[in-house]
Amino acid sequence: MLLASCDNSAAQNAAPQAPAVSAADVVVKSISQWDSFNGRIEAVESVQLRPRVSGYIEKVNYTDGQEVKKGEVLFTIDDRTYRAALEQAQATLARAKTQASLARSEASRTDKLINTNVVSREEWEQRRSAATQAQADIQAAQAAVDAAQLNLDFTKVTAPIDGRASRALITSGNLVTAGDSASVLTTVVSQKTVYVYFDVDESTYLHYQNLARSGQGAASNHLALPVEIGLVGEDGYPHQGKVDFLDNQLTPSTGTIRMRALLDNTQRQFIPGLFARVRLPGSAEFQATLIDDKAVLTDQDRKYVYIVDKDGKAQRRDIKPGRLAAGLRIVQQGLNPGDKVIVEGLQKVFMARDAG
Repeated sequence: MLLASCDNSAAQNAAPQAPAVSAADVVVKSISQWDSFNGRIEAVESVQLRPRVSGYIEKVNYTDGQEVKKGEVLFTIDDRTYRAALEQAQATLARAKTQASLARSEASRTDKLINTNVVSREEWEQRRSAATQAQADIQAAQAAVDAAQLNLDFTKVTAPIDGRASRALITSGNLVTAGDSASVLTTVVSQKTVYVYFDVDESTYLHYQNLARSGQGAASNHLALPVEIGLVGEDGYPHQGKVDFLDNQLTPSTGTIRMRALLDNTQRQFIPGLFARVRLPGSAEFQATLIDDKAVLTDQDRKYVYIVDKDGKAQRRDIKPGRLAAGLRIVQQGLNPGDKVIVEGLQKVFMARDAG
């Protein structure tokens, strides 16, 4: 316990015992300043599944909210019409191949007879043209088979990415149509990593640019800049990520620029839409003078503290405070290492001062 007074004799006349206060040493340590922002978590990939062929939903092959793998069949559309179309296209291809074989044989015979005047040149040209046309018919028939096969494959609606599927918006027995008006069957969002989008104000962005130019911060595009993230209800910022995107222009209406951080989601604790608190390092490490924020007092436009001098008395000291860091107030001017700042019992200091 320390004695704090402005006049020792006055304090003794006022009370039998000097007022007790609590003081703490000024803390000097290496710190980094952080800037805080609000953001939202979004999926790295989000895909709306739509049918690519029309038909009736035959089966939903997953449970609502299930994690799915890329290529896993989620919906099955009645494929009978498309299977029949494929078989018809295959038959047309087989017929085209037979006709092409016959046309090639006839063209080959006329090739041997053209020089013997047994066939006319006109007939020879017709046979050659028929063979060429037959080959083109094969290619067209093969294309029709490929298209029919694709349509048949599209009756199985598969997951385009690894992720978590939403509920099925269209269930078994309902008709779906392909094209621009195709209905959404469900949505799949990736899970392994997530994005955190947040907006940085113009002055903070320029501050980062100045740090980058002076060599005290990240590169000018701020990529790979470490970030710390906290969710609603969490203490502090327990999650770590890195900036992976900085937009190429500020939004004039808000005076902010969009940034994005990449965050690991192996534990599946983040889902799109969550509110997030984000903080970025606002400076390189530096030696800072720190005190308990409750020791800082205000006198109009000035900030000050009471320190304990070598005689154990309270003395006012004007300071220039900075930001909070690690729960303590940075003091830019006014205090020196070794100073003791009164943090408890300030009311008693005022009483002793007024009594003096």
